[in-house]
Amino acid sequence: MAPRRLLRAVPCFVRGAGLAMCMGLASPAAAEEITGARFEGPTTRYGHAILGDGVEFTELVIETEDWSNRLRYRVTLPQDHVFEDLAPRLWDITGDGVPEVVVIETDMARGGSLAVYDQTGKIAETPHIGRTNRWLAPIGAADLDGDGRIEVAFIDRPHLAKVLRVFEWDGEALVLDMELGGLTNHRIGEDFITGGVRVCEGIPELVTADADWSDVMVTWAVEGALQTASLGPFSPAAVEAALACR
Repeated sequence: MAPRRLLRAVPCFVRGAGLAMCMGLASPAAAEEITGARFEGPTTRYGHAILGDGVEFTELVIETEDWSNRLRYRVTLPQDHVFEDLAPRLWDITGDGVPEVVVIETDMARGGSLAVYDQTGKIAETPHIGRTNRWLAPIGAADLDGDGRIEVAFIDRPHLAKVLRVFEWDGEALVLDMELGGLTNHRIGEDFITGGVRVCEGIPELVTADADWSDVMVTWAVEGALQTASLGPFSPAAVEAALACR
């Protein structure tokens, strides 16, 4: 993981009222909760265009609140990195009941990684795939195996390798926990990612497509290993029904 980059605070953000100056800026603390995030700084410096255009992002803005303040923090990537992503995700990765910010951060020479930020900076990152123009597509985060720790899942190279990888938060970092081939959740040029996490009868499961997009697939963990099964022929409506446990 790259060294943590400290984020700088910028004037507080009041939802529905534009920008406002804070009377005072509090330092990040346990009571300060992330409430929103967005990308800024569009760039065309990386020409992969996997999401349908050549525009990626160079900045991440994180919005937080505590009992007295609403703050914003901004991280600006170095010239050889971009956020190769649609929008930041607010997922609880550390298991403390409050969200972190999860993004696809790409090293232009080493490909995509899944990075986790909070108001202190980058707190975790999966290894970069290894070469330029290689990407991953996030699925979701949940305690998939019931061990009390959060796992985060993505498809590694959804157009090539089509491997589901599950990383677990071990208290300090994301470590590879489980993986399974033959699944995908994105097609080149689409500006969305298919599927996600569902919880049916209290059990978290991952919804994707199979490798050739013929079936909707559901995947779950049993005794530290991933199991998968078809829910029937693939269609957008079938994916929607699967996510709704129908």
